[in-house]
Amino acid sequence: MSATAKTTAPPANAVAKDAHWAATQERLRNRTLPTATLTICDDLDARQSLDVARYALRRIEGEAADRPGDQAVKDAVAKAKADMETAQGAFDKASIILTFRALPRLEFEALKKAHPATEEQAEDGHDLNVESLGPELIAAASVDGMPVEAAREFLDTWSEAEAAALFNAAWNVQETTRMDLGKG
Repeated sequence: MSATAKTTAPPANAVAKDAHWAATQERLRNRTLPTATLTICDDLDARQSLDVARYALRRIEGEAADRPGDQAVKDAVAKAKADMETAQGAFDKASIILTFRALPRLEFEALKKAHPATEEQAEDGHDLNVESLGPELIAAASVDGMPVEAAREFLDTWSEAEAAALFNAAWNVQETTRMDLGKG
């Protein structure tokens, strides 16, 4: 390379593109992994009250759309919103919220490889042993610090639907995407 080539400044558009890429790259590196929550509420009254309050609010908001100037309807909407907030507060107080975060891809792949399907599961077309993977995945993805032993206990003792919801919360966050590929 000649001495003149070493001192030549890069074209301004290349510098501008590089600066843009540097900023974009920084934003990409600072992204957080997706999270998901599983809300557990054993208080049937709190769940039903919230459902009723939501329904009442939707119904009165529909009526308000048809009667925009009616003060009585506006007052009913305000009351329904207050009732819904109260019901939501009671529901939130009675609930347990578990939070799960997606694992880095290589960590998730290693976890899946560590739990291959048994011969019988493989014959049924499965790639993974969900029974052994479940507690490990739940514990690894848990933001709340759920130990493997607790995850195993919950999977073994909760109803089938609730155990599936727990596993699915940890599994599905691994498949969450926050991207739009556009129309190209």
